[in-house]
Amino acid sequence: MTISEKQKMLAGEPYDAWDEELYAERIACRKILQRLNNAIPNSPEWQNAQAELIPDAVNPHLEPPFRCDYGSNIKLGKNFYANFNCVILDVAEVKIGDNVLFGPSVQLYAAGHPLDVESRVEQGIEFGAPIVIGNNVWIGGGAIVCPGVKIGNNSVIGAGSVVTKDVPDNVVAAGNPCRVIKSLEKATD
Repeated sequence: MTISEKQKMLAGEPYDAWDEELYAERIACRKILQRLNNAIPNSPEWQNAQAELIPDAVNPHLEPPFRCDYGSNIKLGKNFYANFNCVILDVAEVKIGDNVLFGPSVQLYAAGHPLDVESRVEQGIEFGAPIVIGNNVWIGGGAIVCPGVKIGNNSVIGAGSVVTKDVPDNVVAAGNPCRVIKSLEKATD
């Protein structure tokens, strides 16, 4: 049985990003993003584009411009807010909990590239690893979240941070690389 490049991508295996099926899905996503990013927030056009891009989301607010690869691999809880210039490379599942806030220019990279030059340059191989963000999280402007990272409930990520490792519940974490700098009083979920 032959496994498709899309199945490889979603399974976290190395895959060919220029596969025809994947390329076609990215182009379809770009068409939705064009409508979203050219619409006025809260207008019917904007609401329809959000619903088409991420159908199961409850009360999302994506400030234009917003960018992603597919949209179909983004799972949003209720009341998600992304400020201007959010980028989500969703080659693997990106799961975001309830009541999550993103400052401007937050970037989530579920996509990665091999360190091996031949695989990366000559073969065009990529890989992905899921990102999970808990409930009630605030991510400050310009923060970058790398592939495979989990951010716990009620945590705050400082502006400009580069999150390369998991962040536990109920903390403030910041820096490059991001590290826990303060515990927060435990909140009830």
